[in-house]
Amino acid sequence: MYKYLFLITVSSIPGAAYAQSASEQALEEIIAAQDEDTEVADRLATAPGHHGYQPTDAVITVTANGLGTDLRNTGQSVTVIGREEIESIQGADPARALSRVPGLSLSRSGGVGTVTSVNVRGANPDQLLVLVDGVRVADQASPSGGFDFGNLLLGTAGKIDVLRGSNSTIWGSEAVGGVLDVSTRTERGLIASVEYGARDTLFASAAAGAGNDDAFIGLTGSWYDTDGFSAAAAGTEADGSQQFALGTSAFVNLTPTLELFAHGNFTEGDVDIDSFLLIDNEDTQKTTRYWGDVGLAYYGNDLTLRAAYSLSDTERSNRDGTGVETFASDGRSERISLRGEYRLLGGLSLAFGGDHEWTEFETSFDTAAETEISGAYAQLGWVMGRLAAHAGARVDDHEQFGTQVSFGGDVSYGIVGDWRVRASVGEGFKAPTLFQLLSFFGNTDLEPEESTSFDLGVEKGQRGSGLHLALTGFRRDSDNLIGFGVTAERPSGVYLNTDEARAQGIEAEAGFDLARGLRLSGIYSYVDAEDRTTGLDLARRPNHFGTVYADWVSDFGLGLGADLRIVGPSWDNATNTTRLEGYELFDVRASFGVGKNLELFGRVENVFDADYQTVAGYGTAGRSVFGGIRAKM
Repeated sequence: MYKYLFLITVSSIPGAAYAQSASEQALEEIIAAQDEDTEVADRLATAPGHHGYQPTDAVITVTANGLGTDLRNTGQSVTVIGREEIESIQGADPARALSRVPGLSLSRSGGVGTVTSVNVRGANPDQLLVLVDGVRVADQASPSGGFDFGNLLLGTAGKIDVLRGSNSTIWGSEAVGGVLDVSTRTERGLIASVEYGARDTLFASAAAGAGNDDAFIGLTGSWYDTDGFSAAAAGTEADGSQQFALGTSAFVNLTPTLELFAHGNFTEGDVDIDSFLLIDNEDTQKTTRYWGDVGLAYYGNDLTLRAAYSLSDTERSNRDGTGVETFASDGRSERISLRGEYRLLGGLSLAFGGDHEWTEFETSFDTAAETEISGAYAQLGWVMGRLAAHAGARVDDHEQFGTQVSFGGDVSYGIVGDWRVRASVGEGFKAPTLFQLLSFFGNTDLEPEESTSFDLGVEKGQRGSGLHLALTGFRRDSDNLIGFGVTAERPSGVYLNTDEARAQGIEAEAGFDLARGLRLSGIYSYVDAEDRTTGLDLARRPNHFGTVYADWVSDFGLGLGADLRIVGPSWDNATNTTRLEGYELFDVRASFGVGKNLELFGRVENVFDADYQTVAGYGTAGRSVFGGIRAKM
């Protein structure tokens, strides 16, 4: 441990000029206009749905209520990682950025590009609702309906917004463990970077945009290619991967209060995989994904509305070493939605919304099938001084299982200075997937998985600046979990509602400005995730994990930094017979600005060449060195 603490240094990268999303820009304009007209103690902002204390360096989240909200005006646990921090971390791998989020653990079946699962507060990976620009991107054809983070690299990501805790009141199905939204980069001008390093890995990304306060269009893309290493820990043949990504964002103000917006994204990736027997072979998997939305947003004095149509499609194709297709699938969803907020009286506001979603899937072994779900919600918000509180309910109706009702609420209270206490309670549900309902192993009598979560915390300041301290306790009980079993009527196997689980623990965060340009931060999580049916630990959920990271930037453009990730032991399987040992990963990084528009950067990952596994039998990268250059204009 001491060798890591001794070697931790710090870094920071000069930030580019970022274009705000249209919603964030409109929110700040409303706040600024109202602040000019109203002198309120503690500088209260009275924009619809964004009441309460508004620090000058406000951090906006969309995961709390579906529209832009300042973090200090919600009692829910939210972490936001911006583009500047993503660039300072360096590289394409989202796991390195997500390791800075409390309560979040990861597992991966090989190198970058292979199946990567995220557990939030001990929830199953498929119980995390994943959005890109507000569009649901889960694979509707996968058995559990989850999102594979191996298909998401950081070249086109502008911001990562993570809510921890059940929130189906706002988001409907899948928001059991939490909600994660990735915003596409929206930058004015042109910025590009390229890096090269270990295992012949090349990662290039670029973003460009043009516009003003009334119109904007941006385009971003990235390319990743690596020879990789053997996915099977015992193998010797390298398993490479390639991924291409393209994203675009645009908005235009049709009138001073009406905006037309659109987003579009495309990714295609190829990865070499070793079979479940964990032996070298020539198998590959190709994944093609496209998604996007188009809609209108209205920003009035008392009313905000946002209506959109969105689409998401994921196609997969597995081939053996001879090129013969062994499996193919296609999952698709289409959705129409409306969200809004109305300021009723003084500090009282009403958030509301509704949506309808069509989903369909088809695989090599299952004929095409589809289903539908509709939902509507309402949430009251109240602000009085430093108090902000919300309470709401949602009703969903599914074509197969019928009606599901969800409740939730949160409160945040500023006690003194920049200290506040916060608490939330929420219900979550996850609809059975099309595979679980209508495949060969399907069961049309399945009920949705359900959860109830609550947390209580105290926080000082904000993440990333000044003195920041936070401590949160949480608990989530889940019922009706869907598992695979055998019955007399279905001897070949069938999906059943059989399981129960409980996850509870604490999350701690701290950040300090130790000296000019020098900041030390860290997170620690204790997560006790248990199968309440068997009393055993849930698989691949370590009890203890955390990250310590530091950054220093000089007056002459030099930045130094380091990240130390510590993960305790866990079990690889539900029967708790295969042990995954704990591990420590230490990364160092550096950057140097050459003038205002050029930057050199580099890093060493896994400095001490730790040998570890996050999935039993699958390999991980050893010591790796990378270097690159970034330019902007």
